[in-house]
Amino acid sequence: MPAKYSHVKKRSASGVLKKEKNGSNGHHLIKEAYHPRTPSPHIDRTITQAMSAVSQLERAIAKVLLIRFEHDIARLYSTRLYRVALVYLPTFVMRCVTLGGPGWLAFNHDSEEIKDFFRAAISMDMRQAGERVATKSVLWSYTALRHFAVSNDVTICNKLGLHSIRLLPYYPALKTHLETLESTPLPLITKLPHLGTLDERKEALEHACELKFTWANEIVPAHPDWDDNWREKLQYGYEKLTQTLWRVAREFDVKGYGSVLREKLTAKWCDCGCSTDHLGEVCERTVREEEEENGVRTGKQREWDGRGSSIYGWETEDEEDIWEVDLDFGGPDPDECAGGIDSDMTIGEMMEYRFLKAELQKEQGNSAFRKGDFETAVLFYRKAHEIESELPHYQLNLAAAHLKLHNWIEAENACTAALKQHRSSKGLFRRAKARRMLERPEEAIQDLRAVLRLQPTNHEALAELMALIPAPSKSPEDLGHTAQSSSSRQAKRKESDADVLRRLGVPKPKPSKEPPFVRTIPDQRKLKIHILPGAEGFATDKKMNPNGNKINHIKPSRHGKEKAGTVKSLNAREIDRMRTECVSYPGWDRYVVKKAD
Repeated sequence: MPAKYSHVKKRSASGVLKKEKNGSNGHHLIKEAYHPRTPSPHIDRTITQAMSAVSQLERAIAKVLLIRFEHDIARLYSTRLYRVALVYLPTFVMRCVTLGGPGWLAFNHDSEEIKDFFRAAISMDMRQAGERVATKSVLWSYTALRHFAVSNDVTICNKLGLHSIRLLPYYPALKTHLETLESTPLPLITKLPHLGTLDERKEALEHACELKFTWANEIVPAHPDWDDNWREKLQYGYEKLTQTLWRVAREFDVKGYGSVLREKLTAKWCDCGCSTDHLGEVCERTVREEEEENGVRTGKQREWDGRGSSIYGWETEDEEDIWEVDLDFGGPDPDECAGGIDSDMTIGEMMEYRFLKAELQKEQGNSAFRKGDFETAVLFYRKAHEIESELPHYQLNLAAAHLKLHNWIEAENACTAALKQHRSSKGLFRRAKARRMLERPEEAIQDLRAVLRLQPTNHEALAELMALIPAPSKSPEDLGHTAQSSSSRQAKRKESDADVLRRLGVPKPKPSKEPPFVRTIPDQRKLKIHILPGAEGFATDKKMNPNGNKINHIKPSRHGKEKAGTVKSLNAREIDRMRTECVSYPGWDRYVVKKAD
């Protein structure tokens, strides 16, 4: 029994208190009179009731941490995307308009090519949410619990921090706070109201384009594709591109990320009452150092929500962007070290190592899939997901292999797991195929309709949906009209397509607002976005290609930590080897734009 429960006396199964008489007088256990009373789960001294009360308290605290973590991911990543719109999108705009002209983005900002690039970069960012957000979020939540305890005059140990058992008398208040959090709107990735506009970046972008593409003086000629209203086209394209970024981000569900913390809070959260104590041992020192450095209000004036909660009023203009912080705040867990990872690797290096290992497993699965060996492909895809569970595409690959093997239930489960992270058209379509084969057409129809809402021009999904919802039989009058001109038949076909979508229950996509200027030939050019190989932490040499774009040539480096003459560890050499064998590593600054032709 833990020391903090040693004061609790044991009772028999019948509830009678026992006393043990020691000595040579031959006394044995003596039963005392027991008077029944109404038990209180918060003050009852039996070990069973005490353990139950602490367990309820710990589970409530775990739920508080989890809900706040989900809101913190949504809020911090919204801040991250705002920075992406300010820092990375202007560069993306420059690369696109260099090849397509100033109005190209105005007409192509919503293309699948651009959205797929955004999806890949956002997916890699969300993959890091567990490591980047969880540490801060747990610290802030602990600070909130600590402030709540202080406001109720609960003693907090200077070294070990807050003990959960001391909060037992205040469990109703904590439960009320949990109910308040559970009733808050779902966390969404969306632009925060207090964040600024893009006006300054628009001016900087215009200035850069003016220097590069328009008259520098009366002698230097302008670029032939840049007319007098290029500023209006550029601003319009930049604004629409930013809106596309936010729309794509809302396809991702923050509740599907942070698997390590989520597992600890739901599956491994200890029932013995020690979890919050361990949390206090980890966080207390950091909290006290921050208070000593920045100060804190005393007594009941302390904030219930703590330093960084996103639930109430966390709207400072200088919110830190934790994606700009190096992931060097801790080493790997002992379990990971046992698997061959160096104990001195940073979290950033560990993440790169895991990603490379998972991608190598995926490539072997792809090779087996192309050969028709779907069972082997399943093994490789499953291994890739076990290594890197924060990326949904391994589950989508797994679903594709299961569909080939007619494992409909396994395919559906894999798609559902992927859709909890990213609501992709590929995941919805594959789940619809599995559900159709499981003779659940209504659910398959629902998924296919969702696909068409995301991609109205997905002809494969439309064909599947039409097969599930057969067309009504034609009347004799319709069958009698066979002689029609070519133009009338074409008009009839277009009308039929609209009728089909209406009959299938697919909402008509909102027509995109046409730009306030005429489309030109350069606006119709096809551009491709190529992800550069390699991973974060690489050093780069910047050179110009024939089109005037910068290309990053990758040089392996371990985050600048290696010095001349040092001997690489086994894992460092392994990482360098894997870098040369694969892989595209999507990122906001790891791509090149080229003409499709």
